[in-house]
Amino acid sequence: MSNQIGIAILGAGRWGVHLVRNFLEHPQTRVMAVVDPHAERLSAARTRFNLDESVVLATDWQEVKQLPALDAVAIATPASTHYSLITEALKQNLHVFAEKPLTLDSGECRELCHLAQQQRRVLFIDHTYLFHPAVEAGKQVLDAGRLGELRYGYATRTHLGPIRQDVDALWDLGIHDIAIFNNWVGQRPIQAQATGRVWLQETPQRMDKAELFPQGLSDFVMATLTYPNQFRAFIHLCWLNPDKQRRLAVVGTKGTLIFDELSAESPLVIQHGEVEASNDRLIPTGLSREVVSVEAAEPLGRVCDRFVRCVGENCTSATFSPLGSEPIASGAIGTEFVVILQALSESVRQGGQPIAIGQD
Repeated sequence: MSNQIGIAILGAGRWGVHLVRNFLEHPQTRVMAVVDPHAERLSAARTRFNLDESVVLATDWQEVKQLPALDAVAIATPASTHYSLITEALKQNLHVFAEKPLTLDSGECRELCHLAQQQRRVLFIDHTYLFHPAVEAGKQVLDAGRLGELRYGYATRTHLGPIRQDVDALWDLGIHDIAIFNNWVGQRPIQAQATGRVWLQETPQRMDKAELFPQGLSDFVMATLTYPNQFRAFIHLCWLNPDKQRRLAVVGTKGTLIFDELSAESPLVIQHGEVEASNDRLIPTGLSREVVSVEAAEPLGRVCDRFVRCVGENCTSATFSPLGSEPIASGAIGTEFVVILQALSESVRQGGQPIAIGQD
């Protein structure tokens, strides 16, 4: 491999263009191709980024997969296409950067992890929030025990669109909050429970996995995850609500840690406070607000840089984290999230019945 990693971007839609930008700006990568079935997107990318004529623009992945000096692909296509694209890329001995979710089926995820190990190639999943400076700082707060004993968590992720036609609001939005709660709590949930409502797409035109959404695509989902320590996370998801919120909190015996992504000045805050018994009364005490310092950095830029560094060191799944931190972008972690989402989807189909999540 040359000093620069040759990479092709598959998908030039809303998120794919951000990958094009980041890999163009990275000094150790060379964008060799951009692939998208919509020619107008390719033309827009050429103009927006002033792409050199050497960058191949193609409507079909087959046109670029054997380009000389191609080392990796970044996949930002619908989740239903991930399994076949990743399989083919790995068999071409290419490293893979894939958008979340890894696939829509945990069995397929495990197959891809196994194939990546066989091929000794990086399978890297873009769970961007796990690289967010505020999430990393929050993890440090919790690991230091500053909230005391953890009690419960809650999150709201709402906006008016974008409304997808291939998966529901749970699969589109919920993976972000699941990733943060798992990371902060340091555990994987053992039970999933969820209910949903469908207003717009009872019989959607596009359906990646019909068996996942027999009742249509839920526009609204309320989910509950229970962890081994009995911590519970309550998650509110909706892409049909103009009240845009991106807020997640963990409550402990000594205070609440709040990540409010839409708060530019103070995205991470600890609301200190607890209750003391005084005679026959319970009195709030120690009330104060602390703004936690957060590094200024683009999360996706950090994700792309970690991928490049892993490729440079040829990290496989078995030795995925050479940088001293947990393998938060590995295929195995991506598979865990898919297992949880499948359990939540099963609960939706069963009208909110709790579903046990197996611990591999």
